[in-house]
Amino acid sequence: MTNLNGQQPRYRQLAQALLNDIQDGKYKIGSLLPTEHELCTQFGASRFTVRQALKQMIQLGLVTRQPGVGTRLISVEASSIYRQGLESVSDIHQYAADTELHVLDTAQLTIEPGELCDMLKAAPGQEWLHINSIRRTTNNAEKPICFTEIFLPPPFRTLRGLKGKTKDAVYRLIEAQFGEKTVEVRQQISAGTLPPTLEKQLSAKPQSPCLWITRTYLNGRGNVVEVSRSAHPGDRFHYEQVFRQQH
Repeated sequence: MTNLNGQQPRYRQLAQALLNDIQDGKYKIGSLLPTEHELCTQFGASRFTVRQALKQMIQLGLVTRQPGVGTRLISVEASSIYRQGLESVSDIHQYAADTELHVLDTAQLTIEPGELCDMLKAAPGQEWLHINSIRRTTNNAEKPICFTEIFLPPPFRTLRGLKGKTKDAVYRLIEAQFGEKTVEVRQQISAGTLPPTLEKQLSAKPQSPCLWITRTYLNGRGNVVEVSRSAHPGDRFHYEQVFRQQH
């Protein structure tokens, strides 16, 4: 049975309860789930919480929603686990599959108190693996997509397969070699100027605008599996999200 493990916000608890009902046969494929109002009454939850739970169910590939019709069950098994409000983990894997990671170098890194220690949620003195890399499109376009630093915590610092080019996502390598599955990815985006040390590597002009994307990969217990920090020249980055009005 698929389970949304760990300490969960209220909407995920509600989504888990609905998932349990579905897998217990309470609802059949093709049937409509109760309305938002009915779910609010059943669970003693706010409309916002119910809508977030249903959104979670949609992201898990269990239901579809159509204005004026309702929420229809289309599967009894979740296809993947998504981070609400961000890309799905599978989408990040697809991004890795459509590009190539060119590993420049790897080194053991002793974590010291400071900004990096805080970003990694690490303890001073821990030995992490630090990877410098360039990501390119598979058609080997002249200009790279970005420069990416990858940090792996002590349990995974001996990860194999980090030489030359790879099309697999690092978190998938960790899953294959250590059996540790990433279930959530937290993403932060901030704007800045490309550091001079990266201008040549990225074939970028001096003082080019840059977007920094930091992703923290977490397992089902909320522990860090991987942290990546990428510098994207502004003229090579496009980020799109779609927001729909709920009725």
